[in-house]
Amino acid sequence: MARKKEKITVKLDLPKDDSTLTKLYAILFVSILLGLCTATVWATNSGFIPTQNGEPMFTNLYCGITAKDSQGNSIGEQFNSNVKPDYSANQSCSILQDAPDRVVWEGEEWKSLTKQGKNFDVPGVDPEQTGGITVLQPLWVNCSVSADTQTDYIVAIRSQSGEIMDSYSGTTDTANDECKIEMVTIPPDTRYEFLVFSMEEGKRISSFDFDMTVHYYDGIPSNMNNKSFWLGPEVELGPKSIRPFIFLNFFGMMFFFFLYPASFYWERVENAKNEVEEKFPDFLRDLAEYWKGGLSMTVAIQTLATSEYGALNDEVKKMSDQLSWGIKFSDVIKQFAERVGTPLVQRAIALIAEADRAGGKISDILVTAANDSRELKFLEGERRRAIGSYIAVIWTSYFVFLGVIVTLAVVFIPAIAGSNSSGEDGGDSGGQTIGNMTIRNIDPLFFLTVFYYGVTMQAVGNGTMAGLMSTGRFSTGFKHSGMMILVSLVVFNFLAFTPNLIGITEVPGLNPSSGTFVPSPLFLG
Repeated sequence: MARKKEKITVKLDLPKDDSTLTKLYAILFVSILLGLCTATVWATNSGFIPTQNGEPMFTNLYCGITAKDSQGNSIGEQFNSNVKPDYSANQSCSILQDAPDRVVWEGEEWKSLTKQGKNFDVPGVDPEQTGGITVLQPLWVNCSVSADTQTDYIVAIRSQSGEIMDSYSGTTDTANDECKIEMVTIPPDTRYEFLVFSMEEGKRISSFDFDMTVHYYDGIPSNMNNKSFWLGPEVELGPKSIRPFIFLNFFGMMFFFFLYPASFYWERVENAKNEVEEKFPDFLRDLAEYWKGGLSMTVAIQTLATSEYGALNDEVKKMSDQLSWGIKFSDVIKQFAERVGTPLVQRAIALIAEADRAGGKISDILVTAANDSRELKFLEGERRRAIGSYIAVIWTSYFVFLGVIVTLAVVFIPAIAGSNSSGEDGGDSGGQTIGNMTIRNIDPLFFLTVFYYGVTMQAVGNGTMAGLMSTGRFSTGFKHSGMMILVSLVVFNFLAFTPNLIGITEVPGLNPSSGTFVPSPLFLG
């Protein structure tokens, strides 16, 4: 009976090209590209680049390309002149179009009445700002009327002059009674009257519930502030509303993309090498012991391939495979040194290779190299431990600086801006006069911008110094800088980039009068 032939399996773990630098260059390319894009958005919005019409370059560039009239014709030339764009030009550009804010009057219930009313205001765009263009502001009123007996009633909106703007007549407790008023537009004005009447003598309305909604326009788009700086869309995160694409964020993101991605990747590479170096002295010590026991280098390494060396396991296994293919020991350890690429490993391997070539007592060389490597790693650890307290001081000082700046931005600047916002006592320059001193009106966004730039530059400087002290590598410093920039982005977005600081106009509201009044009879004509 013929014996079954055994299959011979040869596992070839051939050396592969090192892709570390290729990945680094790819990350650098993408991060620099993103950094340049964010730098462009920031620079064109920052106000550092002067324009003829006083608008930010970002607005002029985008609207100069995309602005079109109602017929689809390009009118971008209005953003490339020395004249500030008018209301119609702004409405022709998608990022400058005013979106309505909902102004609501609700939560009131009037009880036991024959006639009752309240005054309210309707905000809106100043007609002088629109150049004669009518801005439609729709109004909706939903109401519910009840009475002890069926009663005819009327609900109406009346202007100061007594003109009936719109009204609804109905009868309580009937199937077709749908109390509501819908107006195509209500012009901005003050002291409108909202009224309800019982139209039958001696009959009272027991309760009247209503809510009123007006779409309010102020001429300022929701994603821009009142100077056309880019604020971006609003994002709701639970109870907190943030604007993550405000132009100031692009300043921080510019440095983040330039510094952090490549440094983060390179630090991972360096940490992987450090893990290999940590086990390298143990490998050399064990190799010396096997050599002293009478094993050749080839057999010793092949035996050690089954041992546990953490991050060094793959490299020892690779050396074992190469020796099994018949590659010389000196070539194998040289390739190992090239793959790891650290000065510590290269120096030790060069010493071992030279001893192997000269025929000296390799075990003593291995022990010396192991002790030297272990001592160097110990000194590196001592350096990290000694510098650790200084790194903590740098981070603590950065947090203190960030806290002080945010406190100034959130508390101090709004207080100063609010104290002299009237501009009535400060002459033509605006502001308040105290004795012989005039405090000029200030722009909160200007100070917020300066504060944010300062915090970001502090992050770059502090982080770089922390990394250099820790490892002596700029990549470590840039990694610290990137993390500090992320901290400042989060803190400013959640605490400092508030509507009153970044220039978002507060919605005025309908301002219903505090009390009620008994209206004069309606003229129904």
